[in-house]
Amino acid sequence: MEKLNLPRDELWPGGPRLVHAEQVFPLGTDAVLLAAFASKAGGRMICDLGCGSGVVALLTLWELPTARAVCADIQPAAVAAALENARENGLSDRMRVVQADLRTPSSVGAAGSFDLVVANPPYFPVGSGKSSEPEALSLAREERACTLADVCAAAAYLVRWGGKFALVHRPERLTDVLCTLRAHGLEPKRLRFVQNTAAAAPSLILVESRRGGSPGLSAEPPLLLTDPNGGPSKELLQIYHRKD
Repeated sequence: MEKLNLPRDELWPGGPRLVHAEQVFPLGTDAVLLAAFASKAGGRMICDLGCGSGVVALLTLWELPTARAVCADIQPAAVAAALENARENGLSDRMRVVQADLRTPSSVGAAGSFDLVVANPPYFPVGSGKSSEPEALSLAREERACTLADVCAAAAYLVRWGGKFALVHRPERLTDVLCTLRAHGLEPKRLRFVQNTAAAAPSLILVESRRGGSPGLSAEPPLLLTDPNGGPSKELLQIYHRKD
């Protein structure tokens, strides 16, 4: 593959180097936090649905050095960026990238072939007024190309029985997330709120579900982004592999 002439950033000293592609949704804290959350679930075969530039899969592979991943996105620019990120970080042999529509999950992989599926899906329903420009970015933000139900249906198809599906979403959609997961045979098992401070309202939710799991949801302590002095929290520094 020809190397893309794109700017690159090092996520932390000695860590992954990530490209900046104009037509691909930029790296956000939500992707980094999802990778850290999902890595705790483990697994040898991972699938990143709607992968964008492949950041979630790449960071999960960074934490799980024996795992392999398949990344899928409908947009050619995202596929090109994910392939470049895999190459840049020496993961081409462990991270396969395919252009596919997750609404046809068989185009991503065989049924039940993954231990862990991850997704950072569009947060906002169509017509919410939360879309972005240009259109390529709005697909990552608003449910134009896929709905929450589409993502959960794809995850349920791809993950093995007893396997796990982890996603990040907005707290105002918590009821939608939990109900949609259960409707597709993915039982919510772990829930964690992300908050700027202990007194702040949550800004994100992290949810892990299990295909065919028994009922019982564990609510974990919130992930705080800042410490009492206003600096990055100790846990956030650990996630970004940075010292105090």
